[in-house]
Amino acid sequence: MRQIISDIIEMLRGTTDLIHFEESLKLYMFETMSEALGDVLTEIDQTMKENRCDDGWKKVHTDSKTVNFSFGPVTYRHTTMRDGRGALRHPLNEWLGIEKYQRHSALVEVKVAEMATEMDYRETARVLKEWTAVDMSHSTVANIVKRVGKKQADTDQHMVEALDAADCLPEGKQVDVLFVEADGVFVRSTKRRKGIEVSQAIVYEGWSQNGKRVALKAPMVVMSTEAIDDFWNEVQTMTAMTYSLEQTQVVANSDGGVGYGEERFKTTFSQSGKEVLCQIDKYHVSQAIIRTFGAKKSDMKTNIKKAIESHDKDRFILWMDTCESTEDDPKKLKRLSDFKTYILNHWHRYFDWRDKAAHVPDGARTLGAMESNQRRVSYRMKKRGMHWSQAGALGMVKLLQARANKTLRSMYLNHSALSQYKQKDMKKSIRMSYHLSQKTRPSVGAKQGGIPINGANSSAIGQLVKSLSFS
Repeated sequence: MRQIISDIIEMLRGTTDLIHFEESLKLYMFETMSEALGDVLTEIDQTMKENRCDDGWKKVHTDSKTVNFSFGPVTYRHTTMRDGRGALRHPLNEWLGIEKYQRHSALVEVKVAEMATEMDYRETARVLKEWTAVDMSHSTVANIVKRVGKKQADTDQHMVEALDAADCLPEGKQVDVLFVEADGVFVRSTKRRKGIEVSQAIVYEGWSQNGKRVALKAPMVVMSTEAIDDFWNEVQTMTAMTYSLEQTQVVANSDGGVGYGEERFKTTFSQSGKEVLCQIDKYHVSQAIIRTFGAKKSDMKTNIKKAIESHDKDRFILWMDTCESTEDDPKKLKRLSDFKTYILNHWHRYFDWRDKAAHVPDGARTLGAMESNQRRVSYRMKKRGMHWSQAGALGMVKLLQARANKTLRSMYLNHSALSQYKQKDMKKSIRMSYHLSQKTRPSVGAKQGGIPINGANSSAIGQLVKSLSFS
């Protein structure tokens, strides 16, 4: 500590301004922490090697490894050993949760993943370099996104497999009404003229109001770029792991597109003993009207819209037939025909769920939260010339899901959580390393002292002192 204080004093003496001093001090403390942690990990590795040798393991070799922490690169010695079954192992790295090709600490990877969901990879690397001792390229950021996102994807897949293998459904939260909305959005792929569909579902219990601000109550997001069947399996699993739906009224909302039809909701939430109410999303109906008839007001457009809202099917068909009979342009006729088919195919889904549900909670609102929630995908993954590989898109989508559900850190740590045995083993190694690293007490040399003379030098005591003195 005295050495650190002395070094800081020297920095203050040689500084020309406080900005330069603070930057120098930050670098100095980073270097000090990195060096100290490297020494500690090296000593622990030595102790763990001796413990493993006592258990019958064989040392293969010892070399250096560098892992980048938030305060800088830490280099330490780690031992490669062969266990009782002949497999190569790294005891220290296994305890630290450092994987074979991992070059950054858990905190660095999590922070990179969190930042990458809000800014592009180059900006993430720049901000990290400004505020920490981490210096990485944008391609390294991309690799971390893929690795951390894959851990979330693996976690979701394990949940699906665990539920399939279970004898019964887990006990979950019971709610009177559960709302679910689903839709897909396409992002550009690195393959020419290809797109990657991002499927997203949001499950929530209702609405909460704070002043004039309305928010979804207990929202849970499921996102994927995998096949649509795998996506719905994840929706079913995450819902079943959270809720007991036997007595729950499920209310669904979608645009009725391919993969998001009524049957998907009914199959996914078949656990419920009540009929699943599947609305057609009114926003998409309004957008379909605008695409077909244009944004300008017209009597034809107004009458068709009123027929849909009043659920007057005969009137709707009458006005559509009238509109088609006055149109000669083949392209416009095609749009009219597609619109008519779309509305009629989903005619039975155009309703307000509050008119059909047996129990309507206080403050119930119309559905339509999906469009605003799609922005987390469109803002981060679309426009600005972005193109995505399949692995990169899946990694980013799963990170967006984890951040929306506030499970990113807990999910990541679950992959490196220490068992009770590992915790006990590490405490033992740290304790032994501490005692072994203690230096012996320094020698203070021969003891010095004196014999007082309370009489003349010619006395007996005086003669004794004289005989013991050396010149």
